[in-house]
Amino acid sequence: MDIGYARVSTAKQDLARQLDALAAAGISREHVFVDKKSGATTARPGLQDALRHARDGDVLVVHTLDRLGRTVRDTLNMVHELRERGVGVRTLADPLAVDTTEPDSPMAQLAFVMLALFGQMERTYAAERAAHARNVATANGRRTGRPSVVDPAKLEHAALLRANGATVREITTKTGLKRTTLYRHLPPRSPAAETGGSPPAY
Repeated sequence: MDIGYARVSTAKQDLARQLDALAAAGISREHVFVDKKSGATTARPGLQDALRHARDGDVLVVHTLDRLGRTVRDTLNMVHELRERGVGVRTLADPLAVDTTEPDSPMAQLAFVMLALFGQMERTYAAERAAHARNVATANGRRTGRPSVVDPAKLEHAALLRANGATVREITTKTGLKRTTLYRHLPPRSPAAETGGSPPAY
């Protein structure tokens, strides 16, 4: 029996394309298991259900090989464990077809290893590009990451308190804002603004 497995990384992503491909391959919806979780974790209920459901002679079918795992080692280990149980793995949309039900085919084995490796390389390159973009943005004075959700009224109050000479501790107590938030959203107090020769608050 063919068992389908589909996965997206977040709840906001759509499984429709993978489910349509599995249906077109003749796999009944009742035999398709799904997850909306990152492939970085093996704690995926849908995958665990699919693995428990699989029996000797069954084939686990996925849209592409990276739906199973994010690293070459994880994917190889999973396929090896399935093979030991007599369960094959087949992909539907990879450029190099993977079908481990043909264990003696050198091309099938090569395709499997190459696709897993390319998937991991692409994720590594994507992470490096994202880190580079963040570094460039920071160097140019642009803030990166999630949009701020700090209450503007609290920031205005904090700025007023600081202008009146309040210390950081006093500001955090009166506004409820964290020190890191103050450092991030309020520009440093210039030495010229200090009186009495005391060091800047931050």
